Amino acid sequence: MNQSDCVVGLGLESSCDETSAAVVIDGKKIASNIIFSQVELHSEYYGVVPEIASRAHLEKINSLIEMSLDESGITFSDLDYVGATNRPGLIGSLLIAVQSAKAISFALGIPLIGVNHLEAHLYAPFLEGNEPNYPYIGLLVSGGNTALYKIDGPAKMELIGKTVDDAAGEAFDKVSKYIGLGYPGGPLVEDLAKKARIKKNLFPKILTDPYDTRFSYSGLKTAVVNYISKNPDHDKSEIVYSFQERALEFLVRRMFTAARRSGIKRMIVAGGVAANGRLRELIELEKRVDEEILIPSPKLCTDNAAMIAGISYQYYIQKNFDSFKLDVNSKA
Repeated sequence: MNQSDCVVGLGLESSCDETSAAVVIDGKKIASNIIFSQVELHSEYYGVVPEIASRAHLEKINSLIEMSLDESGITFSDLDYVGATNRPGLIGSLLIAVQSAKAISFALGIPLIGVNHLEAHLYAPFLEGNEPNYPYIGLLVSGGNTALYKIDGPAKMELIGKTVDDAAGEAFDKVSKYIGLGYPGGPLVEDLAKKARIKKNLFPKILTDPYDTRFSYSGLKTAVVNYISKNPDHDKSEIVYSFQERALEFLVRRMFTAARRSGIKRMIVAGGVAANGRLRELIELEKRVDEEILIPSPKLCTDNAAMIAGISYQYYIQKNFDSFKLDVNSKA
């Protein structure tokens, strides 16, 4: 690899229940993106157990780094920088990627870059042929986060609205658990909703005030539980269909309202829930001809290190580096 021709970055991710290492070239070309999912380790608990997660990250991180370098044909000496998620997330989990990145940075004498996991998710479409043009409205929707941002550039994130209780993905998990589908709930609820014969909205719209920028899913989750307790024989596919429609319609409504009120034509949807096929359908139905919607492929919707290496490149070219005092934070 000719160092003068490109910038080579290594990204590390361990914020929750995926361990990942990736090599990205010039902030846009994925040379490797190795992901280890801990779903099987946490499924019996219907959620992520922090102690189990951090232990699994520690056991896997070194081998994933080696696999990522091997797959990309890159050696440690080719690296120009190393980036790692340092916020937000589970403290014990975050430490694994950050400490590994510090060791690599120190050993190789290359820049260390701490990354906001949420900003990295919104960078994911730029790893699939889209240019990182600003500004845009970013809808981040996952098991732990549901929020709207106005993005004016790297590290220039203005929070427009966020959930006041459950995140969207968390609501999917809780409804799935209550019905007995399993974990994670998102894909299981989506699959069951497709089987509904009668597609009827059983639940009211959430927070209908168009000037309200908040998200809230606790009430919808409770409405589902109450409905099932009163109608135990109702077809579960029809119930989850209605739940999913209301949950996703809320996301779409908030995103387009924020974009149109600000006059911004480009929108990005990212995070685990962005992989939902019905969400993509609803967005396409609402989209106007002059609006651009970018959604990463399903593999880049989940937590991964390619998005970490990608956004780190933007910091690298701005010479925005971190010291070895870089710490982790559970909040953004």
